Amino acid sequence: MKVVYTISEVRELVKQYKRDGLKVGFVPTMGYLHEGHGSLIKRAKDENDIVIVSTFVNPIQFGPNEDLDKYPRDQKRDEEVCETYGGDVMFLPSVEEMYPEERKTTVTVEGLTAGLCGAKRPGHFNGVTTVVTKLFNIVLPDRAYFGQKDAQQLMVIKKMVRDLNSPVEVIGCPIVREEDGLAKSSRNKYLGEEERKAALVLSRGLKEAKKAIDNGEKVSKNVISIISDVINKEPLAKIDYVSIVDINTMEDVEEIGSGVLIAMAVYIGKTRLIDNIILE
Repeated sequence: MKVVYTISEVRELVKQYKRDGLKVGFVPTMGYLHEGHGSLIKRAKDENDIVIVSTFVNPIQFGPNEDLDKYPRDQKRDEEVCETYGGDVMFLPSVEEMYPEERKTTVTVEGLTAGLCGAKRPGHFNGVTTVVTKLFNIVLPDRAYFGQKDAQQLMVIKKMVRDLNSPVEVIGCPIVREEDGLAKSSRNKYLGEEERKAALVLSRGLKEAKKAIDNGEKVSKNVISIISDVINKEPLAKIDYVSIVDINTMEDVEEIGSGVLIAMAVYIGKTRLIDNIILE
């Protein structure tokens, strides 16, 4: 596996891969890789000749009071995970490499970013779409892989690619969970022992919601109440939002049908976790 740090190095490698007729799969991450990222790398390896994985903690998608400075970083761990799951190249740019001068350009996707995390984290998705556009322009992948745990992000990037006619296929991959149901996340590292137990209310709430829907409940506000009741019973948990939206528009729905996203953000202590299920 090659580890590179500059845009010019990646471009030179990709130029050679394309010259040889090889398909390039790309997995953009913020590092501190875990099995969830591993599943993206493996899927990319199964479907492409070469897999490039980037790890970059993107400063422009963090708000002023968010966890940019303490976001977990571990390059050695990242390299081991990447190689274990079949990555061929790791791209580890610095902030100076990605943003060498004052930035005057921002990529914005309207509408889909208005609710959920977009409402709670102003400017977040502008940072995401801007850095992903830059990475796509650097890596020139045939396919790019994103986890469905960040379902809103996935739909925003798919829309951005369609609108900008970007020649990359964006592929969403299922959430990977711990044995007890907690969605794998780099931020799980922040959780103490009691907080880790408390964090199970997210998946438990979704389970109760799914059970109610399977039993015939179709009214969104009733399902939201079921989830909220589960979460509010946990003293360490504080709801940021619980929403039920159309997966394509990210707009609230009153009645649950197919193509619906049930999404939540919950603080466990000071740690903000997200989780969701998609009803196809």
